[in-house]
Amino acid sequence: MRIISFSADGIQNAAKNGFYDWLGEQDADFVCVQDLRCAEYDLRDDLFFPKEYNAYFFDDVDGKANGVAIYCRQLPKAIMTGLGFADFDMEGRYIQADYENLSVGCLLAPSAEDGNAGQQARKTEFYTLLQNHLQKIRNKRREFIICGNWHIAHTAADVQDTERNSNHSGFLAEERQWMDELLESGYVDAFREINSDRDEFSWWPDGEPGSNGWRTDFQIVSKGLKYAVDYGAIYKLRHFSSHAPVIMDYDIEL
Repeated sequence: MRIISFSADGIQNAAKNGFYDWLGEQDADFVCVQDLRCAEYDLRDDLFFPKEYNAYFFDDVDGKANGVAIYCRQLPKAIMTGLGFADFDMEGRYIQADYENLSVGCLLAPSAEDGNAGQQARKTEFYTLLQNHLQKIRNKRREFIICGNWHIAHTAADVQDTERNSNHSGFLAEERQWMDELLESGYVDAFREINSDRDEFSWWPDGEPGSNGWRTDFQIVSKGLKYAVDYGAIYKLRHFSSHAPVIMDYDIEL
């Protein structure tokens, strides 16, 4: 089973840059797209609704920010939108496709500008709520794969210039500790299960890949899927946004 996760910086711009043309060659079972920056009703072209997929959106009402979508080759039993975190569901975004024994989620976590204490506090509050949620669902009789732009780089291996970014939101000590605690509590960073290279970045906040790379785009899986991870790669040959698609293969049958 192949899952592609991609933070688009606006899905219409990513489409102009060739994302859907590339996607048609990938034979993915799921495609999780974050940061749509438009509403579903703005997407008039069939390009955004490939025939081989069932497409589901959780977008911003005014279409100006956020938004996530999940494309499922196999029809899900149910679709869940939001995490029930009150107004955080509008600040971040989450959509989940449920199957008999597996749920695949698409997450866009809130971000914070450097030095903006209010935004950083909100981001921290969101992660506290998310931690509690992820601990609760561990008791369910199913496995979880949560893909997305988490707006956190976990370790020094996930940031190209650690000195430059040591005090930047997304690489703060408390954010990295939160990810430590998550991965110690019954979850796994799927990409790091099969790739420990230090130069594997998925986001370049300055624009084109080069300097100042970060790895903030994760597929986090419940521990029961740890040994189902077969393959992982970050696609960098073409640039569809400031983020690169993350491709993961799992030895799983729905």
